[in-house]
Amino acid sequence: MRKAVRQNAVMPTALRLHAPMALPCDPACSVIRDAVVDVDDTGRISYCGPRPGAPERPNDVVVRECVGILLPGLINAHAHSPMTLLRGMGADLPLLRWLNEVIFPAEARLRPSDVRAGMELGCVEMLRAGITTSAEMYFIAESMVEATLAVGSRAVLASAVIDTPALEALGGWRGAVEAIDRWIDADGLRFGPGERIELAYGPHSAYLLPTEALQTIGESAQQRNALVHTHVAETRTEDAVQREEHGSVPALLDKLGVLDGRVTAAHGVHLSDEDIALFASRGVGVAHCPGSNAKLASGTARLVELLNAGVPVGLGTDGPSSNDDLDLWEEVQLAGLLARTVTGDATALSARAALLAATRGGAEALHRDDIGALEPGRWADIVHLDVDNPAFATGLDAPDEQVLSNVVWAAGSRSVRDAWVAGEEVLNDREPTRVDRRTVQAAARTAAQHVRG
Repeated sequence: MRKAVRQNAVMPTALRLHAPMALPCDPACSVIRDAVVDVDDTGRISYCGPRPGAPERPNDVVVRECVGILLPGLINAHAHSPMTLLRGMGADLPLLRWLNEVIFPAEARLRPSDVRAGMELGCVEMLRAGITTSAEMYFIAESMVEATLAVGSRAVLASAVIDTPALEALGGWRGAVEAIDRWIDADGLRFGPGERIELAYGPHSAYLLPTEALQTIGESAQQRNALVHTHVAETRTEDAVQREEHGSVPALLDKLGVLDGRVTAAHGVHLSDEDIALFASRGVGVAHCPGSNAKLASGTARLVELLNAGVPVGLGTDGPSSNDDLDLWEEVQLAGLLARTVTGDATALSARAALLAATRGGAEALHRDDIGALEPGRWADIVHLDVDNPAFATGLDAPDEQVLSNVVWAAGSRSVRDAWVAGEEVLNDREPTRVDRRTVQAAARTAAQHVRG
């Protein structure tokens, strides 16, 4: 694995954003009216609060008047964004048939340029949905780095590790892990302008890797304080052997020492009470993917129990060929709807809790404290929602609870207008500022034709 290509970046400029309202996504999910968000020249937030209490503005600060709501960029806690190229393929199959019969054969044809094209399209799609950070697990991660930096997004990139014959020419799973080791040792855990890239380990799952591989990955990651991002308990049947031998995949990962480090478990649909308690005690984050899990008939995670146990929970779209989009606002709504349906309790997940899961909760699930909220010291990853649409017809003078309800249940990605990452505007009036959207779409179309064969 070669060192990442470094992209030139626009240097951050001290910036003041003023808006009628800001949702900083602090633990209480407060509402700030007549709000100011200040960004320093390093790309980090220096103030978020009411305008009357804002510090005196230096003369060289750029001021931007925003007409709607400011909030942190959403965090997609589990994605395979280059799969934009595979969207719609095998759409009516259950997970394991979908993977083995459709997806794995198509992915065998992927070239580095295909992965870059698919990832660029994914980054653009996510920015237009207000997602500034995504936690990715996929192959040819160097191309994903290039794409992410080109568009200006932020990503936690876990190079996928699977024990398959296709990897034997590259040294098998051992070669894949050693390549990640070398990459982190060479480039560091985080790099790029505004530390936009974080490198991580992506063991696909316990059912596609031997225990020796899982233990080795856990040890390598802990030596480097790197994240382990893996699928856990997505379907009832996928890990029958592991459950029979070890009780559960969480129990197996704990026995191997993997849970001693930073771990994000994607899906977590079929977790027992003991599994949930174990995750809570080890601080394991869960990426809840209600849309993909529903489409593949995998079930729905026990969100209320996870949150009540103190497990950090974020929301993920999963891959855009199993969802089939990268719109986290849909996951916000589905998380609430399914939690209420499963429990029979209309108060099971409030609008505040749902919004926090897509922002602050996503950061916590990824073991990050520098994104996910508009707080001093965190990166200035900010989204501006336009309120000039029917979702906010009652206006921002409505009570706080009503406005929050409109943000979660009515607004959706159509309300996203602008976005900043590390203080740099990367989306303006719904169009990316660093790349041409139509050019990106055309490149992805060509790449998709190749992958389809």
